[in-house]
Amino acid sequence: MKNSLSNNTLLEIKNLKTYFFLSDGVSRAVDGVDVKIFKGKTLGLVGESGCGKSVTALSILRLVPSPPGKIVSGEILFNNQDLIKLSAEEIRKIRGNKISMIFQEPMTSLNPVFTVGDQIAEVFRLHKGLSKRESLQEAKRMLELVKIPAPEQRIKEYPHQMSGGMRQRVMIAMALSCDPDLLIADEPTTAVDVTVQAQILELMENLKSNFNSSILMITHNLSVIAKIADYVAVMYAGLIMEYADINEIFENPQHPYLMSLLKLIPRLDKVTETVEKLKVIEGTVPDPLHYPTGCRFHPRCEFVMDRCKIEEPEMKEIKENHFARCFLRY
Repeated sequence: MKNSLSNNTLLEIKNLKTYFFLSDGVSRAVDGVDVKIFKGKTLGLVGESGCGKSVTALSILRLVPSPPGKIVSGEILFNNQDLIKLSAEEIRKIRGNKISMIFQEPMTSLNPVFTVGDQIAEVFRLHKGLSKRESLQEAKRMLELVKIPAPEQRIKEYPHQMSGGMRQRVMIAMALSCDPDLLIADEPTTAVDVTVQAQILELMENLKSNFNSSILMITHNLSVIAKIADYVAVMYAGLIMEYADINEIFENPQHPYLMSLLKLIPRLDKVTETVEKLKVIEGTVPDPLHYPTGCRFHPRCEFVMDRCKIEEPEMKEIKENHFARCFLRY
């Protein structure tokens, strides 16, 4: 993908394919993804559950469980260094240091038998070589940074003693401990209420400004994307279907899948006295074991043509820096 910010590319994924080799066959969870993340910018990766968003993130950090998972082809260039070719020791030096990740469910990501202070401090001991006392002081500072009250007390507490919002802030503090160049946030607001969600998004925006980090925000929530993203990649069935900057995505959607997603958002300016059913996209995301022939969205597309059922469309530039994978556009 061309872009005026190409010289500021932090991470570029080229033709990434991550498959799971199961007894029933080969699950093509990520099946040819191309995308860029720019320095100091936020890329929103959006799509329904099961489309390959989280597997893409795990592939970046080489955390895909093997077996059965395997990165079968492609490149993941981080500062022009291919992460796929690094040894296990080399990727460990980057993981949690240059690239950090906030996982979807903090209760299962945090270790229940260690205090949150010890878990944050471990990052400083591993990557910065600090002593136990120094690392705990840094852990306290990080809790203050993410606006957790009474950090002196909180560093001594265990994950189960905290609310979901507090645990998510701990995960953010841990992810930001080494001033990462790239922060991957996998559905960081899914498990919290809307008030805490707004606080976490504001916190991430402030921290991005302070650290000048790039963010890969993975979500199915377009309202979250609208608030935090600079660029958006729309993913479906293991492929990127559309890519553009945030204004283009909302003002000029090109792919029928994105158009359908946008119709699902309730509109205050469309409220009438007549109660209408919420819109839905008929059907489900296809099983990665058995993708349909042709365009993978065609069984659910209201604009489907005969060629859509046979030929698989390529990702093409519809207008400057706006790409879509759809025969309607070329």
